[in-house]
Amino acid sequence: MPKTTEALDKNLTLFDVYAISTGAMFSSGFFLLPGIASAETGPSIILAYLVAGLLILPPMFSIAELTTAMPKAGGAYYFLDRSLGPLAGTVGGLGTWLALAFKSAFALIGMGAYLALFVELPIKPLAAALTVAFAVLNIVGAKETSGLQRILVTVLVSVLVFYVVQGLMTVAGMEPAAIGKQLTPFLPFGPTGFASTIGLVFVSYAGLTKVASVAEEVQNPDRNIPLGMGLSLLTATFIYVVGTFIMVAVLDPQALREDLTPVATSGEVFLNWLPEPAGLILIVVAAIAAFASTGNAGILSASRYPLAMARDRLVSPRFATLGRFGTPTLAILVTSALMLAIIFGFSEEGVAKLASAFQLLLFALVNFAVIIMRESQLPSYAPGYRSPLYPWMQIAGIVFSLLLIAEMGNLSILFTAFLVIVGIGWYFYYARLHVTREGAIYHLFARLGRYRHDDLDTELQGILEEKGSTEVDSFDRLVARADVLFRPAPHTYADAVAAAAERLSERIDATPEAISRYFLEGSPYSSVSVSHQAVLPYALLPNLEREELVMIHCAGGVEVSLDDAQAPGEGISGTAGRTATAYALFFLVSPREDQSLHLRTQAALVHRIEDASFMTEWREATNEQQAKETLLHHERYLSLHLVAESAAADFIDQRVADLNIPASTLVALVRRNGAIMVPRGDTVLHAGDRITIIGDPAGIERLYELYRQRHGVTRR
Repeated sequence: MPKTTEALDKNLTLFDVYAISTGAMFSSGFFLLPGIASAETGPSIILAYLVAGLLILPPMFSIAELTTAMPKAGGAYYFLDRSLGPLAGTVGGLGTWLALAFKSAFALIGMGAYLALFVELPIKPLAAALTVAFAVLNIVGAKETSGLQRILVTVLVSVLVFYVVQGLMTVAGMEPAAIGKQLTPFLPFGPTGFASTIGLVFVSYAGLTKVASVAEEVQNPDRNIPLGMGLSLLTATFIYVVGTFIMVAVLDPQALREDLTPVATSGEVFLNWLPEPAGLILIVVAAIAAFASTGNAGILSASRYPLAMARDRLVSPRFATLGRFGTPTLAILVTSALMLAIIFGFSEEGVAKLASAFQLLLFALVNFAVIIMRESQLPSYAPGYRSPLYPWMQIAGIVFSLLLIAEMGNLSILFTAFLVIVGIGWYFYYARLHVTREGAIYHLFARLGRYRHDDLDTELQGILEEKGSTEVDSFDRLVARADVLFRPAPHTYADAVAAAAERLSERIDATPEAISRYFLEGSPYSSVSVSHQAVLPYALLPNLEREELVMIHCAGGVEVSLDDAQAPGEGISGTAGRTATAYALFFLVSPREDQSLHLRTQAALVHRIEDASFMTEWREATNEQQAKETLLHHERYLSLHLVAESAAADFIDQRVADLNIPASTLVALVRRNGAIMVPRGDTVLHAGDRITIIGDPAGIERLYELYRQRHGVTRR
């Protein structure tokens, strides 16, 4: 099945997933934050990093589940929007954007601190200059390729492993009493300082989940995303815990608390055997590579959230507009301006705390999203990886996140609350007027009302098709892309087979003669259908990518022998020599490897044909659009005539992809100047077009309610 033009190429491997997650974690979290964290809790930063690594497990498991169920660009924003609805999507999207901006600003402050070891420059102005430089690079399209990310992470991890090995050798040579003195008192500022520090260093692991933003581009996401994230977390936790233990053991406690370059300072202690200043240069190069990766990728990732929200109409469509270099220029500029404000408006500690608070709130919502998706019991929610210990893992993740936010101080709590208020205000001021979809939460609480969003199941079904977890093809889409042949005069069955085979040969890898043999020699059709003046010949073909259908509308009728009609696996008695007239013939070819798919499609056809009104509507159809609409359930489609005086006039001159219709509702057919076409996302609608919109009943009903008292609506 060919990909849509909107689909992104799946070119990221397991190592790419590992590189993205790992590269995003080793910047400020290791090269800058330990000194700040030590000022909060002393030697217990070692345990704080370990506990934070354990507390990241619930959101990691939840994000792994959500990304394998919905591997779409947009990451956490997309999950929250589709699970909790546009309100939560607005809050979560803005929160994620701000959290990434804070993290990226924090990384560039750290990069400035390490560059200042060689160049006498003020840290914040240098961080601001780096922000501008990376913004320019993003605008002109310069970004990290997967190959560059692999190189950066390979160098980075290699240097850090070397640092850890050398540090452990040094600590092993120290007197136990000296090590004990460095670790005492272990909790100089008590449990409160320790709990606050866990939330502070939690931001160090936040990069682990950045891969969710590129999940759509990952090969075999069901395997590569959970495995890549797990390997990355093991690497990060080991280096964080052992690395901070080395820093605490070899540095003066007071000096560590005031140090913004603790890795370089500690490295000078035990890498002095290298030619001076080779040890320092090694550490600084690794730090700069880590900060550059996080800062540049941070602007790239953060700017994509306004882009994704603009595509979903939660913010101004201008954020979705690409500049001359094919990048979202406005989103990049606004993101970079926000980072500059963060750099100059907050202390280093304040930046870290606020970033942690935002991330903790986001992780709490992501854990809640898994509960909603599971309990909504959407048939198409089929993650390739399921979180262990559900729902206790998610409940623990929510509780821990909220407790850590509470321990991070009034400023962090107030700022997080401010973010929620801004998101809610923006939703009611702007977003609510521009979206029609709802989240899976309405499926969970459907018993409390009828406001559930059935279109979401269709959207998830489409995602399943894209990621290859299922090959179920939508019956409505099959009908929409089918060919319809009108034959006014009487025809023989052999003539009908030849005509259908000719059309099918244009879509599948088989000759008309071969297809005709399938239908004439080995293809049964349902006697029930014949009795309703329609026949359903079918063929199961090997190596077929998807089902195809050709419909023949024969006003003069086709004489069909009942001797050939048979139910599956058995003949029909008492029909010898008898014939019946059929006015509708549906030639279906299905993949032999998936007979359950064929049976579902055949059942849908039979169910529609047996409807008392079907044959009357079919014989009254005078064009392809009307013929196809007879096969669609009335509650699953809507026909609109685009004329200037109608309510549908705002569809005129718009691209199909830009129409404000319920999510996953699809413009399936366009009739223009007597011709029928199946539109693409970039198809522009014209005045006078008659369009057929298909979708789940709830979405169609909402459209119908909107247009029912206006011109241009057809609903039989």
